Amino acid sequence: MRTIKRTTVTTPRDLLDLVGQDLGASEPRVVTQEDVDSFADVTKDHQWIHVDVERAKTGPFGTTIVHGFLTLAMVPRLLEDILEVSEFSMGVNYGLDRVRFIRPLPPGTEIQGTATLVSAEPIVATEKDPREGVQAKASVVVEFADESQTCCVAEILFRYYA
Repeated sequence: MRTIKRTTVTTPRDLLDLVGQDLGASEPRVVTQEDVDSFADVTKDHQWIHVDVERAKTGPFGTTIVHGFLTLAMVPRLLEDILEVSEFSMGVNYGLDRVRFIRPLPPGTEIQGTATLVSAEPIVATEKDPREGVQAKASVVVEFADESQTCCVAEILFRYYA
């Protein structure tokens, strides 16, 4: 398991100085079978490899596995553990540039996120949109906490407005 490390900056503009730097590692988190079942209900993805515990025992993974998109949905939560911007008016997830599901995640397995700040650019106010801020991209790696082996990697774009 990696040592938990958090990067804290005061304002969104402070991110401009952190490009290329390791931001840290999240607290360990666990996605439960109950989480998987709830996600299946919301997304209507009830594929047996996710929700049928008995059948999955004889399947290719020997257990149920977490939906890839549920793993991906954990990325902002893991990043919240890793990066804190103290003073901003609004933060939004802006999108994703690259996502890969490297290994399946069995429910009940501890995961940790690590993050590197890939880019950060000022958002300049315009007549159409008077908000200023910073758009940043972080590479977040979701790892099996006990092995530090990659489960999922995603480049997430986010915006903080001053």
